[in-house]
Amino acid sequence: MKARVTIMLKDGVLDPQGEAIRHALGGLGHRGVSGVRQGKLIELDLDATDAAAAKAEVERMCEGLLANTVIEKYAVEIV
Repeated sequence: MKARVTIMLKDGVLDPQGEAIRHALGGLGHRGVSGVRQGKLIELDLDATDAAAAKAEVERMCEGLLANTVIEKYAVEIV
């Protein structure tokens, strides 16, 4: 079983990397981009058979290590 974790900065938290990407895109002629938020995607291969239990375990991983929950939000998808 595979899990995908998407981690993004919470709304209202300054994203300097996203702003640098937006600025670079403008410099390359892509003028229609008014905002960019940059994040992380983590894929985990799990030895699990129960999707609900696997999702709960990955959420515990996020809370304990993978995400800084003070400034980041995360979403878990079991695939």
